[in-house]
Amino acid sequence: MKREKMLKRLKKQTEPWDIVVIGGGATGLGTAVDAASRGYKTLLLEQHDFAKGTSSRSTKLVHGGVRYLQQGDISLVLEALKERGLMIQNAPHLVKNQAFVIPNYEWWDGPFYQVGLKVYDLMSGKLGIGSSKKLTKDETIERIPTIDQKGLKGGVVYYDGQFDDARMALSLARTAKHYNGTLLNYFEVTGIEKDADDIICGVKGKDLESGKHYSIKAKTVINATGVFADRVKKMDEPDVKEMIQPSQGIHLVVSKDFLPDKHAIMVPQTKDGRVMFAVPWHDKVVLGTTDTMIEKPKLEPEAQEAEIDFILETAGQYLVKQPTRDDILSVFSGLRPLAKPEGDGKSTKEISRHHKVMISQSGLITIIGGKWTTYRKMAEDTVDNAMLIGDLPERKCITKNLPVYGYDKNLDLTTDPLAVYGTDKYQLLDLEEDNPAMAEVISETLPLKRSQVYWAVKHEMARTVEDMLGRRVRGLFLDAKESLRIAPRVAEIMAEELGRDSEWVEDQIELFNEVATNYRIRN
Repeated sequence: MKREKMLKRLKKQTEPWDIVVIGGGATGLGTAVDAASRGYKTLLLEQHDFAKGTSSRSTKLVHGGVRYLQQGDISLVLEALKERGLMIQNAPHLVKNQAFVIPNYEWWDGPFYQVGLKVYDLMSGKLGIGSSKKLTKDETIERIPTIDQKGLKGGVVYYDGQFDDARMALSLARTAKHYNGTLLNYFEVTGIEKDADDIICGVKGKDLESGKHYSIKAKTVINATGVFADRVKKMDEPDVKEMIQPSQGIHLVVSKDFLPDKHAIMVPQTKDGRVMFAVPWHDKVVLGTTDTMIEKPKLEPEAQEAEIDFILETAGQYLVKQPTRDDILSVFSGLRPLAKPEGDGKSTKEISRHHKVMISQSGLITIIGGKWTTYRKMAEDTVDNAMLIGDLPERKCITKNLPVYGYDKNLDLTTDPLAVYGTDKYQLLDLEEDNPAMAEVISETLPLKRSQVYWAVKHEMARTVEDMLGRRVRGLFLDAKESLRIAPRVAEIMAEELGRDSEWVEDQIELFNEVATNYRIRN
């Protein structure tokens, strides 16, 4: 997957594209996979990098939503549980079964959660991934050795999915490419083009690397820009009412010493009614999340002090050792693109997580809401609408049983850091065997080798140091300080592969340092 080849495809295309997708996050990439696999001429344009925004900043869970079951949103839970099963089935190199323990400190908690989770299991049907069961106090401690034992009555264990979100996004991009989709990062959509009847017939775009402007014809245009969807809608209808209510969720990453076993902790109700997780991920532990209403979306949202304190305090109520600011290796913030509720007064945790497909009078298709787990169904619904709006030949969705690029069910996501590459793992190992310089260890703690930097540039469209350390590997999310330490070496290797000069290297180090400040705790 090379950017230069993608640009050539764009330039060669003389006929209108069947579908142009704006946005390279979970929804946009899922839509591109669906459209391309149906045989439609598909172009995806992303202003920054794939999964730069919300889609790389999730809690890393593929779940039906125990909280939504508690709220009585049965249809969302059913849909999400089905999609969870399909994600595990279609991308076993990226999604794994994760056991969660709900610790009980009140005698009535055990039966209450046990009954609720049995319903959750039943709703999973044939795509279930494990049966929940009641745990004694000793069994709970055995699974979570660092749990606070004072007042502990027992627990309940249940199962959901866990994944690497940015690697999933990248694998979806490569799946779309496999079906002849054309995808470009660092390509900004600057406007909407309309015909004499005021019907959308394409987009205006700008290649941010060359500065060149393009006029791109299309039968349908899909707005899949998440928290920024209102901006694209205003290109179509300047006076349109805003539809997105951003909600911020932050996560803290700490050492696995806080959760040394493979089980995760789920706290179903914190003091303000949220759900809290402590989940093992890439040999670290992710603590989160929050649900804070935000006025305007930002590309680099910042964790608020109150959010950091809230997570540390809540985690400390359930762990023997209270995590402090000094224990935080990285903090990352994401914005959920929630559909604005009708009327005022709803807190973000009460706003529906259902997705909506909307079509403007001029034919712009906008998809909002949803979550990573339901990305495939969101894409199916969106392309079904595009088929009608663009008068495209009728073709059925095939993604229910479509393997995601790299599919390999024999890799161990828990112990193998290269498992997220899927079948590409073996080509990485061959690279190192054929050229020993490629086996250079850049970081032992992340871990990272030169072969991965080379691979990201040559095959995964990494264009910046942040692309590499933020999303091709997850260093920035796992250990911001270590990522800053190795950034100069990563920049040098990337410059060599991209044909850039020393000035580019200096600029990249400076830009990465700026971005990384958001991921470091300021004591």
